[in-house]
Amino acid sequence: MRNKTAKAKHRLRRAARLMRRRAKPGALPGTIHPDADARPSVVRVVSYDADKLVERVVDDPRKIRSGMIAGHVTWIDVEGLGNAQVVETLGQQFGLHPLAMEDVVNTHQRAKLESYDDHLFLVVRTVSMNEHVGSDQIGVFLGKNVVLTFREKPSPLVEPILDRLRQGKGSLRHHGADYLAYAILDAAIDAFFPLLESCGERLDRLDDEVADKPCQETLLGIHRLKSDLLVLRRAIWPLRDAVAELARDETPLLTAETRIFLRDCYDHTVQIIDLVQTCHELCADTRDFYLTQVNNRLSEIMKVLTVIATIFMPLSFIAGVYGMNFDITNSPWNMPELRCPFGYPVVLALMASVAGGMLLFFRRRGWLGK
Repeated sequence: MRNKTAKAKHRLRRAARLMRRRAKPGALPGTIHPDADARPSVVRVVSYDADKLVERVVDDPRKIRSGMIAGHVTWIDVEGLGNAQVVETLGQQFGLHPLAMEDVVNTHQRAKLESYDDHLFLVVRTVSMNEHVGSDQIGVFLGKNVVLTFREKPSPLVEPILDRLRQGKGSLRHHGADYLAYAILDAAIDAFFPLLESCGERLDRLDDEVADKPCQETLLGIHRLKSDLLVLRRAIWPLRDAVAELARDETPLLTAETRIFLRDCYDHTVQIIDLVQTCHELCADTRDFYLTQVNNRLSEIMKVLTVIATIFMPLSFIAGVYGMNFDITNSPWNMPELRCPFGYPVVLALMASVAGGMLLFFRRRGWLGK
């Protein structure tokens, strides 16, 4: 129990550290201060149209702008935010707003949408499951024929999209940059469903444990599940508002066809929120069921102990009376059965009769079951 408590305190300290702003008080707005533990930045550029795809890793981000192919959609993916110079250079090359670049490296942002003159900035919270449910940030910039993504760590959401681009599957390579941004957003939203399914399975197992034999580990499992659901809720709730605002935003960067797909993303976020709320309520019901089971079990134990104590009260009285050892030579009324050859069996039979009569009485009253 002490180890579990220590782990919980460690997670709380880690969460507080991640939430702490790294810029000093009074620093200029837009100052970029990456986390000291952040991964080194790796920049990958994917340029494509319906017929051709070019993919490369870039060492010098200053050469990306000049190397862009006219008429192609360019996807610049940055994995790791440890190099402030790389982040600043990309922001300068593509005219990204300094406040948005500051939010890129401060990875505790809520999901949100920011509109600027020639680009959109979308913060997406992605979820994953290791020992517990975790939430990471992806910053997505959408410009004319260009999409920039900034990821704090490797994400399994990117590879399926890259495979679709490489293999030319679907309509991804036949649309513009706005459709690519939609694909990234859709992949992040779809990642919630497997986790919710896993949470539902955990909830079923916990419910069976509570019904069969509740224990302290069951209560800890309920608490961990509730914490994971809280992470999912904090990630998806603001994302729903960001997707709704993105679908309504009157900007030439989004085509009418892509807005239809964004409305579908919004429907998925609403569905996920309903599932999270349902699981959260079921989790609370399971906890109440656990407490009820524990109280019922305690009541049964106390009833058995009370019956045993009640039965032995008259038996203790009888044994105490005969344990006083009065002498009948002084008076015939001092103690009966002292000189009787069957006195001991008679007293034992009297005790058994009293105990049996009390058990029969309790049974008929319904105190020992139906």
